[in-house]
Amino acid sequence: MEPPVRLGSSELYISPIGAGTWAWGDRAGWGSYDESKLFDAFSALVDAGVTLFDTAEVYGGGESERILGRFLAKRSERLVVATKFAPLRARLLASAMRPALNASLRRLGRDHVDLYQLHWQTRWVSVERWMKGLIRAQRSGKATAVGVSNYSAEQMSLARDTLSPAGISLVSNQVEFSLLCRSPEKNGVLDTCKKEGITCIAYSPLAMGLLTGKYTAKNLPQGEQRSKYSADFVASISPLTALLTELGNGRGKSPAQVALNWVICKGAVPIAGVKERRQAEELIGSTGWRLTPDEIARLDETSARIAG
Repeated sequence: MEPPVRLGSSELYISPIGAGTWAWGDRAGWGSYDESKLFDAFSALVDAGVTLFDTAEVYGGGESERILGRFLAKRSERLVVATKFAPLRARLLASAMRPALNASLRRLGRDHVDLYQLHWQTRWVSVERWMKGLIRAQRSGKATAVGVSNYSAEQMSLARDTLSPAGISLVSNQVEFSLLCRSPEKNGVLDTCKKEGITCIAYSPLAMGLLTGKYTAKNLPQGEQRSKYSADFVASISPLTALLTELGNGRGKSPAQVALNWVICKGAVPIAGVKERRQAEELIGSTGWRLTPDEIARLDETSARIAG
């Protein structure tokens, strides 16, 4: 595993890759899972030096946090645990964060969370109001650091400017970023993160499995992924998956590992979903090497004809 990287301007350091637990506990959206296999994958990641584990209160109706909490109780390593507050329509006041955070901590079995994030911005509550909730969360000691998710460059800067007078830093923005979703490069989010010292955490770095090369127009993803990608779209990305395969073959790497390394080379921290040891090993193998500038350019050019 490569050396840890600093999480924004905080005192926390994280592995250059992390694990996302969106699928843990969510049978409706992601299909069945075996908790013993989840723990096997979790253990493989921890043993390899992966320290960042990301969850949210809405994943599986809180079950993702419960599962992660059970796993954390079985290991003694110092891990960085991140979860998220959901700004649901019924939650109109920043004070709603306090009971939500307490509930997340109960499910996680912890007295604090390392990174507490606002899951998305709402139209009915301002950025400034939500930041007041994050300020209280960090000042209470129940959140070591705070971040946001799915924020535009403008919203991120406003969040930073609101937190700063309170002596609190915005340390991260978690956004969808992959070879099939390159909007953070186009809308200023990635550049703003780099300029302001905010860590860009990339979720869905494998585009819900499409960049692993295992899906075709005749073998489409199921569950949550099936509703997002059509057969025509899956067929249209074959030049990209072919290139990922080509670049991986030269290094003994899989298409997924090449796709994850591309995200790392762009300056973001990818968090990929894992449900079994094989997937954990793929995530681990995406670090310790780098694509060349020419290879990155080839991937950029090919994905630009497809990606949003």
